[in-house]
Amino acid sequence: MNKLAPYPKATALLSPKEKVGQLFMPAAFINDNEEEIQALEKLIKECHIGSLCFFHSRASAATNFEGKKEVVYNEDSLETLKNLIARYQKAAKTPLLISIDAEWGLAMRVENSPQYPYAITQGAIVGHTDLIFKIGKNIAHDCKYCGIHWNLAPVVDINNNPNNPVIGYRSYGGNKELVSENAIAYTLGTKSENILTCAKHFPGHGDTAIDSHLGLPIIEKTKEALWDHELYPFRELIANGVDAVMIGHLAVPSLSSQKNTPATLSKEIIKGVLREEMQFTGVVISDALNMHSVSKMYPTKGALEWTAFDAGNDVLCFAENIKEGIDLILKNASEQQIEESFERLWKLKTKAINASDEAPKEVRNPENLNHKLAYESLTILQGEHKEIHSFRKEGFVGITIGKEANNPFFGTISKSVTIASFSTESSPKKSILEQIEGKNILLAVFPPFAKPKDNFGVSRQDIEFIANLIATKNVVLYHFGNPYFLDLLPVQKAKAVVVAYQDFETFQQNAANHYLGKVDAKGKLPITLNFDVCTSTK
Repeated sequence: MNKLAPYPKATALLSPKEKVGQLFMPAAFINDNEEEIQALEKLIKECHIGSLCFFHSRASAATNFEGKKEVVYNEDSLETLKNLIARYQKAAKTPLLISIDAEWGLAMRVENSPQYPYAITQGAIVGHTDLIFKIGKNIAHDCKYCGIHWNLAPVVDINNNPNNPVIGYRSYGGNKELVSENAIAYTLGTKSENILTCAKHFPGHGDTAIDSHLGLPIIEKTKEALWDHELYPFRELIANGVDAVMIGHLAVPSLSSQKNTPATLSKEIIKGVLREEMQFTGVVISDALNMHSVSKMYPTKGALEWTAFDAGNDVLCFAENIKEGIDLILKNASEQQIEESFERLWKLKTKAINASDEAPKEVRNPENLNHKLAYESLTILQGEHKEIHSFRKEGFVGITIGKEANNPFFGTISKSVTIASFSTESSPKKSILEQIEGKNILLAVFPPFAKPKDNFGVSRQDIEFIANLIATKNVVLYHFGNPYFLDLLPVQKAKAVVVAYQDFETFQQNAANHYLGKVDAKGKLPITLNFDVCTSTK
């Protein structure tokens, strides 16, 4: 790939229109058809696009907010992505800055690619930020394999609202120091591979129950409270050299005189709080401008793009009206305003593209690291090891909710103990109840979704079944999912509750070994649940 001319030399090489085009980051879709690919190539050439952000497809969650389109599985997405990046680079007059959301790995957008645990799982790990560093480093390595320069991560929102429909499991936890320490480690790991980073979603998207893809969240907190809490991780990341800050689509009346203005469109928040008060001098990128919280506010094409730029965004992510946006910016913006954003972006592009190493020959295998993460994150939420030990010695039957009975958790246990195992996926609940009368119940719960919508994908009938078991039987529960699901159950009545967070095979195997008394539970719940329980690292 060609190297970029350094700034300020580059400023003489590009026209004002080309400079403005550099500020636009349209969406690129890995599973587009040929006609759609050619349309983006044409846009890159005609509008002098500066960067791209890759998504899985036009049916993925980033564009299919209501979930009405079917997402088609493509096992070759990784190689398709790599080839598309090379193709779009050939269409560009100046090298494109390529970005993606890879918070827990390329698997966030790409099938059949390395996946690491969600941030909430990472937040359960005590005293091992070195492992979080390795996650950032490995993901960055995989980005380089594809030709990606910029991982739009980490999320530094504080997880303090159990009903948050869009952040939740993507946050490291509910403690500002915990979030900051892990986000810094992830950032440093990413930067060690010369991949760019981005703290998001400023000024903090953790304490809301509204999905900004669909509506505008309003954060009703004082400025003092925000400064002490939500803004703390951003200050820490800025102090530790994060490359960029992404602005979230949320209204914060205490930071802006316009109560219902999204932060993305607020000069007071971007130029005032972030630039002046927090002294951030790096690149500011908008959250996706196709999101309904902002896209429905401006029926005139290009008006949203101009307003977002005028508010202080240097990069306009997922802009949909690029030609009209360029025209309005050229018409309304001062030469200095354009030059300041262009300078920040160009220096970021130069840092990434000119420092690009030779692409790795393959992606990293996440298995060994994930095994360590499983071991360090497993959390006893209620009960103690000795209670699980006595429960196991008394004899038990296994019940699985959300998967078939022949899963790695019970498969690992069955190698050491002969057990009867059932699943609500294949056996009627009435039949299961008849066969477990008077017996201890080892319950494994696998909620299908990490997001809280529709009770994390667990049917009301299954929730009632679980609740009845806990209330009437002697139950030890192992949970393989978002721990907020446990707030739907009377878990305080269970003999013991253990949180494994993920359903990866290695997490199931580690949880099974814990039940068998072979490994300890070393993690600590990174959030606060609604019931009063004692977290333990015993």
